[in-house]
This record gives sequence, structure tokens and C-alpha cells, in this order.
Amino acid sequence: MKHLFLVNPAAGKRGSTEALLRRVEETFSPLGLEHEVVLTSSAGDAERLARRAACSGGPVRIYACGGDGTLNEVVNGAAGYPNAAVTNVPKGTGNDFLRIFGANYAARFSDLAALSRGPQAAFDLMDCNGKLGIGVICAGVDARVAADVHRYKRLPLVTGPGAYLLSLGVNVLLTDIARPTVVQAGLDRLEEETSIICICNGRYYGGGFMPVGDAQPDDGVLDMVVVPRVSRFTFFRLVGAYAKGRYRSHPEVIRHFHGPAFSFSSPEELVAVIDGEVMRAKSFTVRISERKVAFFYPGDLDYRGEN
Repeated sequence: MKHLFLVNPAAGKRGSTEALLRRVEETFSPLGLEHEVVLTSSAGDAERLARRAACSGGPVRIYACGGDGTLNEVVNGAAGYPNAAVTNVPKGTGNDFLRIFGANYAARFSDLAALSRGPQAAFDLMDCNGKLGIGVICAGVDARVAADVHRYKRLPLVTGPGAYLLSLGVNVLLTDIARPTVVQAGLDRLEEETSIICICNGRYYGGGFMPVGDAQPDDGVLDMVVVPRVSRFTFFRLVGAYAKGRYRSHPEVIRHFHGPAFSFSSPEELVAVIDGEVMRAKSFTVRISERKVAFFYPGDLDYRGEN
């Protein structure tokens, strides 16, 4: 079996790429395992390289070394190939998908030896207008905050946390948090202004928000929560409950749906963020994909519940 490391050198702190390359050699060379390390140089590289490895036909384990965006690219490249399995070595600013494996996920997924021999499971994937995702899709004010962070990062003297706070202030305090939408969930149809639309295959996004704590990545269905237009006071009052998955305690505001497919549209352009990747359209359809992806992980961890 081949072990392919696709490393995003732009992710993580200065020196993290060099440290990771040393760990790969120190771990795999003594074990005599066939391995290759490739540094990506532009958007789409990880997807292309993962697909090329999967198309080879030989058994391969692909390590997405970066954040959720790097994992998303690798998943899109390897999905549907039974000979390929993927994982995520945490190197980016956000590795939200891995949080389903418990509080110690960062340390355990950084243990390359444990990863190399770990079990794998067939995970569902979400198809969002043809783009695959493994974790969470958000399409409300939270998506607009996430999408604008990159724009504010380019401003002089603005750091990562500063860019997030700036985006949060502009999108929540200075602009309207709701958009007119039509949401279709099976036989249920909602025509109203919405503040948040969030569809979960995984459980976490946005640095630790967990809208649906019992969402599972291998149960063949998706969970969607919808928050209608609310006042800013109500928004900030309930954001903690939303982040901890307490939607059942607030059914009058946080609506929950369970099913294989959902759609939402608006006369205005909507922003959706799928595993950290930004999409823009007036209409989105999200469904369970026919393709799955094999995901491998340290054998002492479990993804089925909070650990």
C-alpha cells in the first residue's frame, strides 16, 4: 500500500511544513512503508493529485495535510474509488471535521504511525450543486462571516482573529442578518427570511459550533437546522444554545429537519460555505451523494458520539 501526503504549505504556522516533512520521514522510513510527499502550490492541486492517485487502481492512503479546505479537495478527488482512503493531518487554522473524534483529535491525528495502521469507515458525502462535502454546509449570516474573513485578512495590519471580528461586526451589526429564502425539506416548505441555514453530515464548523450533536457521517441522512429572521438581541441570546446543539430546547426559533436531500433558494445571491470552501448562487440543492469516501483514523478513537 502506498501512503501519499498532500501538504498545503500555506496552512499552519511558520515552520510547520518542515516539521511535518521530518515527521513523515522519521515515521515511515524505519517502517519500510512506501510513501510520497507532495506540496501543493495552488487551489485544486490536492483534488487533482488525489484523483490521480485513486485512478491508479492500487491501494493508497491519502493524507490531507492542512485544514478543512485541504481535506475537502482530497475528498472530492478520491470519492467513489474503493482502492483509496483519506484522512486529515491537522495543519490548518481549522480542522472542524476531525472534532467528531473527540477532544484529543489534534494530537491523535498528528500521530502518523497510529494513522498509518488505523481502521477506516465508509463516510457519506454531501453533494451541493455538484461540489462534494464531508462536514457541514452553512448558508446564512455565519457563511457570510466566514466568506468575508479572507477579504479582511488582506487589509494592512489585520490579523486572523482581527479579520474574523471585523467580518462579524460588519455582517451581524452593520448589515441585515436575514435573507428572503424558500427552503424545501421533504414535504415541508418554508417561505420566509432566514438568518441561518446549516446542513450537517459531520457535527462541527466555525471553530467548534455543533448545531446537531447527534449527526452521524455514515447514517445515510442529513440534518438541517433553520433559524428564521430574529432580532440581534435574540441572535446573540441564542447563539450559545445553537453552538451546543440545543435546538430541541428552542423549537420556536431553531427548526430541525432530517432527510436525504434539501434545497434552498433566494431572489438574491446566497453565500454557502462547504467545508470552508465558498460557493455563491441563488439556488442550492444538497443531497446525499451516491459516492462515499473511506476515511481512516487512529484505532483508539470513535466518531459516533461525543468523547
